[in-house]
Amino acid sequence: MYSLNVRDHIMIAHSFQGEIFGPAQRMHGATYIVDACFQRGELDDDGLVVDIGLASETLKAVLAEFNFRNLDELAEFRGSNTTTEFMARTIFDRMALAINAGRLGKGALGLVRLKITLHESHVAWASYEGVL
Repeated sequence: MYSLNVRDHIMIAHSFQGEIFGPAQRMHGATYIVDACFQRGELDDDGLVVDIGLASETLKAVLAEFNFRNLDELAEFRGSNTTTEFMARTIFDRMALAINAGRLGKGALGLVRLKITLHESHVAWASYEGVL
């Protein structure tokens, strides 16, 4: 399986509901390093997994929806704890929609898997991976 990774970052604010979160129930910030890993069994006709430029641009565009935002204020997240795991799935879903819409080029339609990883720090991260 071939893979290609691109990386970007976002800075967000949020809070969590539930005693399990302890002090994170209060408003706090997070800076996530976000990796998108695109996978396919065979390279496309140009010898690529996916166009790295389009992959980078699309990830940046998806992340722009959240960057410098308080996630608690976004109606779509009301009633949800926007944990690292939750946000990995959210970004995965939006990237998958972008791929299916052709935003990463025709060659990206041959992708079979996508993995989104959010790094909270150098010692903790979470991912969501699925079939496209």
